[in-house]
Amino acid sequence: MPPNYVRSAWISDIHLGFKDCKAEFLLDFLRHLDCGQLYLVGDFIDFWSLHKGGRWPSGHGRVLNAVLALAERGVRVVYIPGNHDEVVRDYLALRVGGIEIMAECEHRTADGRRFLVTHGDEFDHTVKCGGWLADWFGDWIYDVLLFANRWTNRVRRRFNYPYWSLANTLKRRISRAAAYIARYEAAAVHAARHRGFDGVICGHIHQAELTRIDGIWYANDGDWVESCTALVEHGDGRLELLHWTEERARYPLPAPAATRTTQPEAA
Repeated sequence: MPPNYVRSAWISDIHLGFKDCKAEFLLDFLRHLDCGQLYLVGDFIDFWSLHKGGRWPSGHGRVLNAVLALAERGVRVVYIPGNHDEVVRDYLALRVGGIEIMAECEHRTADGRRFLVTHGDEFDHTVKCGGWLADWFGDWIYDVLLFANRWTNRVRRRFNYPYWSLANTLKRRISRAAAYIARYEAAAVHAARHRGFDGVICGHIHQAELTRIDGIWYANDGDWVESCTALVEHGDGRLELLHWTEERARYPLPAPAATRTTQPEAA
């Protein structure tokens, strides 16, 4: 169901500055989001793409302004840099525009569970490979898939079909990709267990998931390049994955909630 007030929300792998960032979908989500705390779980800005001459459309700036506006109105916003915005790691422990910058953090849910929140690129060393597409074909195939995805969805919009992720579908169907994802999930769960957490919340691999593996919760909030997903925590501590393109198409959402002036309870 679409979020009204949620205790917490996690988004990652937005890749502002990258041509295939779905900024319009994210901006729509943020305009309807009413939460106590928002976590940006890495790769918020794609400095790799910008360094290569990437673009910064006005919609990308509006996303940044929307996040700053949430912080200004009292939402606790935590920014955990990833590998594509690792330059921000030079500013850890600082507070910029009301946004806290942290290498990682602990989140305690309303029902008392402790989660490690981290981007997740550190698990690549355990998995012993980079992203599954780069490991298999090289970066160029991912660009081809996103190009095909972009044009496919232009046609789908023309005929009033909802957004569909080609890359996400292929990842689920190709056995080598599925094996990489399974190894990544196992590495994240092992890290959470080793450090005494009840679960881990991460991003990085652009594959949304919420499951329990050997007694440890694994939550990946997905991305806003392929799947347009977010993770939210309800008032009772229950976690839920939102696939925004499906939610937005299925439900008539209410107007954005009134501005909150009180600080959320600490994680």
